[in-house]
Amino acid sequence: MTPGAEPVAPVQPPRRWLTTERTASGLALLISLIISLPLLTIIAISLTPAPGVWPHLISTTLPYSLQQTLMLLAGVALVTLIAGGGTAWLITMYRFPGRGLFDWLMILPLALPTYITAYCYGEFLEYSGPVQEAVRAIGGFNSFQDYWFPPVRSLGGAVFILSAVLYPYVYMTARASFSVQSVHVLEVARTLGRTGVGALFAVALPMARPALAAGVSLALMECLNDIGAVSYLGVSTLTLSVYDAWIQRSSLAGAAQLALVMFIFVVFLLTLERYGRRNVRFQTSRTDRPVSQTVLSGGKGLLAAFVCFVPFAFGFLIPIGVLIDGAVTQGAHAAWRDYLTAAQNSLLLSAISAGAIVACAIVIGGAMRITHGRIVTGAARISSLGYAIPGTVIGIGLIVPLAAFDNAISAYFNENFGFRTGLLLSGSAFALLLAYTIRFMAVGFGAIDAGWQRLSPSLDAAARTLGASPLRMLGQVHLPLLRPAIGAAALLVFVDCMKELSATLLLRPFNFETLATHIYVYASQEQFEKSAIAALTIVAAGLIPLILLHRTLTSPHALTALPEAVEEKTD
Repeated sequence: MTPGAEPVAPVQPPRRWLTTERTASGLALLISLIISLPLLTIIAISLTPAPGVWPHLISTTLPYSLQQTLMLLAGVALVTLIAGGGTAWLITMYRFPGRGLFDWLMILPLALPTYITAYCYGEFLEYSGPVQEAVRAIGGFNSFQDYWFPPVRSLGGAVFILSAVLYPYVYMTARASFSVQSVHVLEVARTLGRTGVGALFAVALPMARPALAAGVSLALMECLNDIGAVSYLGVSTLTLSVYDAWIQRSSLAGAAQLALVMFIFVVFLLTLERYGRRNVRFQTSRTDRPVSQTVLSGGKGLLAAFVCFVPFAFGFLIPIGVLIDGAVTQGAHAAWRDYLTAAQNSLLLSAISAGAIVACAIVIGGAMRITHGRIVTGAARISSLGYAIPGTVIGIGLIVPLAAFDNAISAYFNENFGFRTGLLLSGSAFALLLAYTIRFMAVGFGAIDAGWQRLSPSLDAAARTLGASPLRMLGQVHLPLLRPAIGAAALLVFVDCMKELSATLLLRPFNFETLATHIYVYASQEQFEKSAIAALTIVAAGLIPLILLHRTLTSPHALTALPEAVEEKTD
């Protein structure tokens, strides 16, 4: 040993690390089992004999719901692909007035939940709304019988409204893919006589196919999860049929079987998306020079700006205008007490759910970091399954096991102590917290896992060589470096929980309202303007992560990395 040198601390005993690995693996496996509980319940109920249920569903509800769902998804896929992909191509390949501003504005519709946008367009386009009032004033019409106006509460209206909110998913993935495509390939296409539009269809779109497929699949999964917009617009999708079977007809078996069909539908959708990009990876060119942009001036530049303005106006500007008008009109007449109660409930539930999800994500990520085993990797994949499961499926899948647990506890106390405990978990805030954790675990885990991937394995080796235990390494090395990722994960989960409606409608306690259900109740009573302040609160909360997202997207590294991240999310 060199004189004066500090002695090297011994490596931690293998037995201590082995115990920690087993504990971490066990916790990760337990979390994955909890996440998969709703799906296992749905499968078990669906396979339980229920005479007459399947024949009744097949002869009445299922065919029409499938037809409406397929038509809605096809329409949303087409419109979001055109709106998101087209504007991404314009902003990436051309310079025109307002281009930098539109690059930021195009993602803002994601701050609006689909059900809020639907309610806004109901106020804006209905017979008593400003648009039809203007039509009657200009045309001199006296009643709705004197003229024709496209109905907003229809399948076409649902396609238009959902697409206006969800096209940013396609825009973001397409924008990232177009930005990192090889400029040499595009220049060769132009040299061979292709125009800008010709190069788009011949070269850029085929290379961006995986990114476009990923963006469309994310939009369609959000579309499948929606219940507030489709119920308001009168479109009988599978999601709404599950809700009606349980709430309106009190048929748990029918709701579970419809939920199973819906989950199979989601699996089919994801399989189709993966098949569409089989043997194809996101094309990137980190070492290539940036894509050269063509300057559009005069009429062409104004036309490009108008094309980008249209989806932003329909997806954000008009709904926000309706909300602000409703908030100003109500003013002191708004239901402030109900709003404050709902806001308190939403903030508390969202904060606790965000904390629980972050804690579970750290446990799973830490287990993966320590063990590198197949069991933990499989548990991590199962834990991310909830994002693909619609909220109504999660709600139905949790009602049965929680009610069974409550009944067992109540029967035990009644038999041994002479009193019943009643409902402890089902119909309580705990059920909502569990549903939020299952639904949004993928969001939190994805953000934290991305931060963990940036930590060099040499940090672990150095900590272990210096004698640090796994828990000490986690607390003193990993967590301080993961603080930005943890903060981002908590923020994303918090906002998603604030907006969640489907599972909340099924699982909320009696006389318990969140901001989302507060809005839903007033909209169902044709008094949406009374909830405009609550809707603006949700939108304001949703704008915060979008602003951070835009800052991330404007960096060259993020534009290169985003498509792969989206691909992992859809996997």
